[in-house]
Amino acid sequence: MLKIEKLKVEVGGKEVLHGINLHLPRGKVHALMGPNGSGKTTLIMTVMGFSRYKVTQGRIYFKGKDITDLPVHERARMGIGLAFQRPPIVRGIKTRQLVEMCAGGREVDVEAIAGELNFTEFLDRDVNLGFSGGEMKRSELVQLMAQNPELVLLDEPESGVDLENISLLGRAINRLLERDLKPTEGKSLKELRAQRKKSALIITHTGHILQYVNADVGYVLIDGHIVCSGNPKEILRTVERYGYEECAKCLR
Repeated sequence: MLKIEKLKVEVGGKEVLHGINLHLPRGKVHALMGPNGSGKTTLIMTVMGFSRYKVTQGRIYFKGKDITDLPVHERARMGIGLAFQRPPIVRGIKTRQLVEMCAGGREVDVEAIAGELNFTEFLDRDVNLGFSGGEMKRSELVQLMAQNPELVLLDEPESGVDLENISLLGRAINRLLERDLKPTEGKSLKELRAQRKKSALIITHTGHILQYVNADVGYVLIDGHIVCSGNPKEILRTVERYGYEECAKCLR
């Protein structure tokens, strides 16, 4: 579904990503880990198409189409959705209005979607105004559920969130990814997930969200380079035991 080839990206004239290669198949969840300042957010923002992130080399493909030069709104229309690490405050726009806009003209039950995240009471407040970290993250997920994208980009969904809310967010992410699945008698959850059509790229620094969302593949990004990939739980155990410094040795 998502293919990134030899991607180099500059921010403010400085190269941040140095030849990134990544392939995310349909129905899979990949986790991108790494220390702060390693380029994780730059990668996800570049995939979404924000103009601040300048591609100097390489290509980005979504569902087989080259989207490297497409603007944000066209990528969103194609089925790419993003939850920000630090969502902006939008005064004068009610959260309900924004959720309806995210649906792109489709009829959605805003109350029902918000209810899945215990978020109904926030719908008539200005977007993110006075929200806690956990409330902002729930707001982002309500918007994504209304958009119902095929590719979900999550930038540190557990950042600034307590453990209770991480569990709630994790369950909501799973529901979003499995939204189009229809339970079939006799099939296990694993078998159902194998039929999943939505994909996700999850950025995480701590890895806490991976206790609630099963990732198929994990990567470690350090200084703009992917230094390793493999079983995300094994990678996380190594990081928890030795820190990202152990992964950085692969660059030397």
